[in-house]
Amino acid sequence: MPEINGTVIVTGGSRGIGASISTSLAGAGLHVACLSRSGELPDLLDEAAQGRVRAMRCDITDPDSVQAAFAAVPEMFGKPVVGLVNNAGIHLQGASATFPIADFERVMTTNATSVLLASQAAYPYLCESGSSLIVNIGSFYDKLGVKGNAAYCASKAALGAISRCLAVEWARNGIRVLNIAPGYIETDLNREELNGEALQAFLKKRIPAGGPGQAADIGRLVAMLFQLPGRFLTGETLYVDGGQGMAL
Repeated sequence: MPEINGTVIVTGGSRGIGASISTSLAGAGLHVACLSRSGELPDLLDEAAQGRVRAMRCDITDPDSVQAAFAAVPEMFGKPVVGLVNNAGIHLQGASATFPIADFERVMTTNATSVLLASQAAYPYLCESGSSLIVNIGSFYDKLGVKGNAAYCASKAALGAISRCLAVEWARNGIRVLNIAPGYIETDLNREELNGEALQAFLKKRIPAGGPGQAADIGRLVAMLFQLPGRFLTGETLYVDGGQGMAL
């Protein structure tokens, strides 16, 4: 695919799936504003991509922090903002009968409310580019009932709904919105857990593809979506779970 130009903002872009997304976008020729609480660059960057990625501290649940960060992005590289990847999120779990409401609200704020907040902050810049893309990173848990995961499942289901609504409202502004819903994905953050003997055996049996995906699978998909021509693919949730969510 041909290289493209412009800047993409990636939230939670320093580690895990976010790091793979940031490096894949840079490899495709895009410039990347990598936002995270730590303000660190991804470790995965190769020498060719380093000049295309810059890191910035940002608390995506804080409106002032988001507005300040997004306002600074256009001057980072002197390139138009052509995309936003809402990747930052948290996962808290516990029995629904006793799950603290404060924890439920924290999950919803981080995983769903912050996506609307970031999208609103990016909106004027995305409109200026004339053709832009928002990619939200959801989860295949959005359509499942999972014990102890009422907050996480609800937040990811909300993310799909937000994606559809923004896609419909902002299509006339040249903004497309897509939701990627990964299944089990191995990253530096969960590698030890996923490679535990019991879970590894379960996932190998449960996932038709034979086991978890890799962070690079998501990173490459996001980069590909930014390179696809056309304006008609929007509002959809793309499940990347090795067939697990549909398997009996």
